[in-house]
Amino acid sequence: MPRSDHLRRRPALWRDEAALVAQPRPLVRPPRGVAWGAGWVDSGRVFTYEDGSALKPGYVSDNFERLSAAAQLPPVRFHDLRHGSATMLLAAGVDMKVVSEILGHASSAFTADVCTSVAEELAEQAAAVIAAFIPRRVKARAADARSSNVPAHPSSERGLSSGLG
Repeated sequence: MPRSDHLRRRPALWRDEAALVAQPRPLVRPPRGVAWGAGWVDSGRVFTYEDGSALKPGYVSDNFERLSAAAQLPPVRFHDLRHGSATMLLAAGVDMKVVSEILGHASSAFTADVCTSVAEELAEQAAAVIAAFIPRRVKARAADARSSNVPAHPSSERGLSSGLG
């Protein structure tokens, strides 16, 4: 998907958020742009400058950095939030193709290349899978050894679990 096309795509909303957006609300203030009259720019964006024109990326990034510092949050670039959300989606088990579509990437292969950071949960899950596999193989070998003609170790015949008994 060319970059210009994905800038116009509409993000998916979760059911709860979609319901909130769909609820009719009484207007507390005049509709956007009324105060600007003919000077209002209908950019079709939700977040805009006061006159309705699209925000420049630098403006968003600079203000995000300033607000993050004021809130004493760890330093992170605004764009890194995309990577963080992609990592969390993958950690939650969302399919790579779906994450790719959410991010507006042309292919899931590109998403996989870009999302090089792996959440700790994913690494822990991988370690748990390996750990679950290895003990079964060891136990199976031990059972095979006991049923074979190989004599048992002397400590096991006396019921000792270690050589310290």
